[in-house]
Amino acid sequence: MDLPSAHADARSPLTIRVLIADDHVTVREGLAAIIGRQPDMEVVGEAANGRECVDLWLQCRPDVTLLDLRMPVLDGIAAIEAIRGHAPAALLIVLTTFGTDHDISMAIKAGAKAYLLKDTQREELLDCIRAVYAGEIRIPPFLFAKLVAEVSGEALTNRELEVLALLARGRSNKDIALQLSISETTVKSHLRSIFNKLRVLSRTEAIAVASRRGLIQF
Repeated sequence: MDLPSAHADARSPLTIRVLIADDHVTVREGLAAIIGRQPDMEVVGEAANGRECVDLWLQCRPDVTLLDLRMPVLDGIAAIEAIRGHAPAALLIVLTTFGTDHDISMAIKAGAKAYLLKDTQREELLDCIRAVYAGEIRIPPFLFAKLVAEVSGEALTNRELEVLALLARGRSNKDIALQLSISETTVKSHLRSIFNKLRVLSRTEAIAVASRRGLIQF
């Protein structure tokens, strides 16, 4: 857990105070260098895991928090939820390498105001920090499209999720029917429904989409 030393230069009263949380020290240092060079921004803390992020947030009360999803001790989603438990209006930006439908959905539902991938250009990142500080919500178009696709899709029933899980394990219709004590005709009916809801045409596509959405685990 690192707190930056006091800056010699005078900062504007409108300086955006930023907290950075990432378990990779090189990423933290790189972000701190980029953000610290901006005349309207100041890094007020750096956390190496989700728990440190929450503790530092409570200590520093930053204007904007930039955090990764995959962190030890407490992951990014849990950290967002913990911070918003103290301050529902907290401004949090996810900066991660993960862009799956499930990750995006979980982050936005938890309360993130923006979702960026780590290959985002520097100016886009800085613009996002300023925009979120100004009250905007920022999700890149291609990530937003994924989120809309998930939210707009009809939810699978518990039985359909069971069929999907067995499908992902390579089970045949006959095997699925035996394990769930249903007929093969019923299995085929469930598969048609699953394909329609996931907007796919094959078993392979269904497994791929379900995996990306976090509906099945391997």
